[in-house]
Amino acid sequence: MKDVQAFAHKIIDGATMPRGRRVAPVALCLIMGLLLAACGGASAAPGQPANTPAGSQSNTSTPAESQDSAAPTTEQGKEALPGSEEFGMTQEELVQSIEAVEAGIAKCMSDAGFEYVPVDFATVRQAMLADKSAPGLSDEEYAANYGYGISTQPPGGAASPAVIGLGEENMKIFDSLSKSDQDAYNYTLFGENTDATFAVSLEAEDFSETGGCTRTAIEQVFSPEELTTAYYNPLDSRLEQDPRMIAAIKAWSDCMREAGFNYDNPEQTEEDIQDRLDAILDGAAPEELSAAGQEELKQLQGEERAVAVSDLECEAKYIGPVQIQVETELYGAPKP
Repeated sequence: MKDVQAFAHKIIDGATMPRGRRVAPVALCLIMGLLLAACGGASAAPGQPANTPAGSQSNTSTPAESQDSAAPTTEQGKEALPGSEEFGMTQEELVQSIEAVEAGIAKCMSDAGFEYVPVDFATVRQAMLADKSAPGLSDEEYAANYGYGISTQPPGGAASPAVIGLGEENMKIFDSLSKSDQDAYNYTLFGENTDATFAVSLEAEDFSETGGCTRTAIEQVFSPEELTTAYYNPLDSRLEQDPRMIAAIKAWSDCMREAGFNYDNPEQTEEDIQDRLDAILDGAAPEELSAAGQEELKQLQGEERAVAVSDLECEAKYIGPVQIQVETELYGAPKP
């Protein structure tokens, strides 16, 4: 654990992890995949190499484009469904893409004279889910204690996704290097932004801040469309256009206003907290704030917890039932 904490502070000291747009509520609950067999129609074709760009396996249309262009169909003439994972991938495609990127990072680092052990899917997945969870806590308990984990937890903590996603073997490799070699290792692996790791950026569906060998490997696997900030997950688009979901989000917004929070949709909550935290810190570390700044931070932390608790309750009451209905219609069953 000490190695993890030391490594965290070395590569992410004083940095705030990039937070892309919040994945839509329906996508959040789909994150572990609905039914792999049900998504088989969007799986890679037999014999397709594991490092085939993810963009060639999924629909990369924006909401506007998805309305104007014909939807892809299966051989039976039925409309093909996007996968339920990041970037509209199936779980199989996600595993293949992660393995391909990690292999690419290892090769790039080796070519540069550094050792890097490809991180397995389970470790990357754990890092993708780590920003809103904690061992032994339910979702409700996490929200009550940490909100969304934005202002309530310092960046670079022992459980941060940026750290977990690199794996213990790479942490040991890093710690064995001299200070100058550590700096070179970081720059080679991440470029200018040491907080923009593969796992963190994949979960956010935003690769815009990645650099170094991480970026090089990502570009070999993901499509040009998926590398842009304009990319929109096709499953998010499909679900959010459903009239029942539109009504559910409106009901969620009314529920949040009754609790004292003015938000039109769930994506706005975390963005608001992050923007306000950035304004308070203004580039400084939390411990460097003045007494007035510390008080502002404390107030924001309290509000973050309250917003997250209300958000969870309102989503469960209004969005959850509709989500189950839409999932069942699309994939045959809701997520277990």
